[in-house]
Amino acid sequence: MLVCVAGLGVLGVVVLDTHERVHDLGIHKALGMTPRQTVTMVVSSVVPPGLAGGALGVPLGPAVHGAVIPAMGHAAGLRLPRSVIDAYDAQGLVLLGLAGVAVAVLGSLPPAGWAARIRTTTALRAE
Repeated sequence: MLVCVAGLGVLGVVVLDTHERVHDLGIHKALGMTPRQTVTMVVSSVVPPGLAGGALGVPLGPAVHGAVIPAMGHAAGLRLPRSVIDAYDAQGLVLLGLAGVAVAVLGSLPPAGWAARIRTTTALRAE
């Protein structure tokens, strides 16, 4: 559910960004930019924020988990086993970091396809 919400958030941001830059896309298309290059340009605009999100989320997520879960157990009068508290391994953390980029790329593909399909004259008239 969280991945779907994140993907829809990326989709919304990229749709707004693409609509704001539609005139610029028209100029690029008039100068010879191919649809594949247009898709690459739109998708590559979300990769740095996806990497930043993964780079921030991977260390912060386990740190918050390691602080909150024991506190919740203590508040309930339980002493949780180490297997509950240590839920993340190194391989899982790397995959979670890459998932930020994957969600960003997948959320940007529909607006990138729209940007690639828009006619040059329509994009140049838009302002």
